[in-house]
Amino acid sequence: MAGSRTSAGAPPRGRPRSEAVEQAIVEGVLRLLEDGVPLADISVERIARTAGVGKATIYRRWSGKEELVAHVLRCAEPVDPELPGTSLRDDLVVLLEALRRRGLASRRSTLLHNVYAEMKTSPRIWAAYHATVIAPRRNLTLEVLRRGRERGELPGDLDVDVVYDLFVGPMLVRSVVRPDAELPEGLPELIVDTVLRGLLPAGS
Repeated sequence: MAGSRTSAGAPPRGRPRSEAVEQAIVEGVLRLLEDGVPLADISVERIARTAGVGKATIYRRWSGKEELVAHVLRCAEPVDPELPGTSLRDDLVVLLEALRRRGLASRRSTLLHNVYAEMKTSPRIWAAYHATVIAPRRNLTLEVLRRGRERGELPGDLDVDVVYDLFVGPMLVRSVVRPDAELPEGLPELIVDTVLRGLLPAGS
């Protein structure tokens, strides 16, 4: 009976506690970045001290600083969307809208803008961000294009890697190469419809 009472009155174990610890670590990294600490000067030891956890706690969750920073950036960005799955066009519009929102977030957040710029000079952090954030998003879009090709929504002989660049390229140009360019609502639909019109045979 005593064991049962202790169990019933004990604080929640497992996942809730784990999520609280992870949130403390993420907030610790963000605090350092907001204080203007350069990425190069952020160490696992410093993160642990800021978050009030042990270094082992961090290493149980991430392989090192690079993977942790990539995770923190993903948390700071708009969440990845659920795809409707109704058509190739609908899925592409949702994916490009997410890219547009990330571009806007980068422009509006000095923190994100500065960290993205710093990250380009840190090959290991950039590689971790690419592997854990960019590559999965790219692979998802490629899968959407392959499904569209299999369903006959795209010609069967199209190279999906090239088609990916045709859809994503215009949004990236406006978001990254031309930071002064507008990212208005409706831009994803305009890009998707323009590219599809050029890919599909006349009368399709």
